[in-house]
Amino acid sequence: MRQKMFLGMCVMLTLLLVFTQCRKQRQINEAGFLVPKTVDQDPSLPSVHVNGTQLHAEAFGHPDSAIIVVLHGGPGSDYRYLLNCTEFANRGFRVVFYDQRGAGLSRRYPRSTYSSLQVMYDDLRGIITHYKTSPNQKVFLLGHSWGAMLAAAYLNTLPGGISGAILCEPGGLKWKDVMDYVGRSRSFGIFSEATSDAIYQDQFMTGRGDEHAILDYKLMLFTSGESVGNEEALPFWRSGFVTFDEFLKLGNRESPDWTNNLNQFTTRVLFVYSENNKAYGLAHAQKVSSAFPNVDLFETKGAGHDMLSFNTGWNNTFPVMLNYLNSLK
Repeated sequence: MRQKMFLGMCVMLTLLLVFTQCRKQRQINEAGFLVPKTVDQDPSLPSVHVNGTQLHAEAFGHPDSAIIVVLHGGPGSDYRYLLNCTEFANRGFRVVFYDQRGAGLSRRYPRSTYSSLQVMYDDLRGIITHYKTSPNQKVFLLGHSWGAMLAAAYLNTLPGGISGAILCEPGGLKWKDVMDYVGRSRSFGIFSEATSDAIYQDQFMTGRGDEHAILDYKLMLFTSGESVGNEEALPFWRSGFVTFDEFLKLGNRESPDWTNNLNQFTTRVLFVYSENNKAYGLAHAQKVSSAFPNVDLFETKGAGHDMLSFNTGWNNTFPVMLNYLNSLK
């Protein structure tokens, strides 16, 4: 009798554990459980429909003013950490932010979507077209890190229609330069705490190719592994793993060079690098920026790679960026 009761309790306990685990798995896969919802899941978020997709986006300033399109880093980050740039709206500019395709709070897509960078160029062109109110309205690109690479690559492909560009520490405009910089900026090894944290998650949350929430959550665990001289951790909403992973594979596979036509962009470019990001420095800034025929180099004192996100870097960089934009406005 006791043996039957014991076996019955074991069965009940097993069923309870299975039910609990299934419930947890369902919760993990539910929108908004691990990471914030995307624009197609939460209609209250500001968004635009361009190039056949829905992007998390918003704009500040008078619609007819000269436009600054802010391009965030990553690939796969979001624009939250660049919201200091709303200050340009108080100085007579229309400031446009958007989370790139598959990144931040924008809609997610399968891996096959990212077979080339053309889709990102088309999205950027769609953003510009959406926010322009007149053909003569000037448009400036302000890119940070990967966003600066995207801005330069866009200029290399479609130089017309852009009145100026501010590029803040793009990793490189040739893939070898990108990899050299990434190698210097990564501080964690295979047994570091950041890596261990991410690997530990695999024990209960592996994430298949279409489980974007799980994959995005795991990518966030790696962000603490960069040694780029920042004052503190960056604010962000959500990472985009598939975008990040596919563009990294694309770079390793094709070793792109985004400098072939940059000599045609003769407008002066403001190229910003930071004092505290020792992985970058003047030599790398000169090497990367040399693809442009007309460039001003500026070193942000007292700041690291994310010089636009924290007080010291922002206060030292904003006046220089504003002067540059006003000179071309």
